[in-house]
Amino acid sequence: MCLLSLPPSAMANEEPKYTVILSDEDFEIRRYQPFIVAETVVDSADVESGSNEGFRRLAGYIFGGNRTKESISMTAPVTTARSEKISMTAPVESHMAGTDLVMTFMMPSEYSLATLPEPNDPRVLLKEVPGRVLAAIKFSGSWSEERFKEHTEMLLKWLRERDIKVVGVPSVARYDAPWTPWFMRRNEILVEVAYAAEEKGEAIRKEAIPLNKR
Repeated sequence: MCLLSLPPSAMANEEPKYTVILSDEDFEIRRYQPFIVAETVVDSADVESGSNEGFRRLAGYIFGGNRTKESISMTAPVTTARSEKISMTAPVESHMAGTDLVMTFMMPSEYSLATLPEPNDPRVLLKEVPGRVLAAIKFSGSWSEERFKEHTEMLLKWLRERDIKVVGVPSVARYDAPWTPWFMRRNEILVEVAYAAEEKGEAIRKEAIPLNKR
């Protein structure tokens, strides 16, 4: 199974819960609540082939490839990043040049680590992602590595200009099915940051803002 063979019935509904701390046109700083992911690591220098292999493994898990043969609802986004062992002091191009590609699916919030079925594929791991603060840049359009690099550079430049420290590796978040028209696709680059809104003097928005209602 690959990105292009996902069945139409597998449209995503649930998304991670977060609060917007700072908003600036296509840029946001968000505080995310903890959530659980299924994760797999693919050794691939090519983003497209590596993404398809990672997607095949994770989709296999949620579509019954587990010890109880249980189907698990699809969520959004599907995220892809290079391994964190790549230095954040390197140029953006180097962030994407490693061989370990990490792909994750968020698990529905009704599950815990104790209630999720065990994957049949040992390359699929279940883990809890702690609450954290992420910076995001939103954009639409095609899923090309060049566009992802371009928007990663834009996000990191925006953060540098505001003296906001990056503490993670940028990841690509894709919210829509492959058959969605390119001009309607919702994409984001996300990266963990060290950000104390109170110290920055920013007004914190108290409500979580689902992306599908903007």
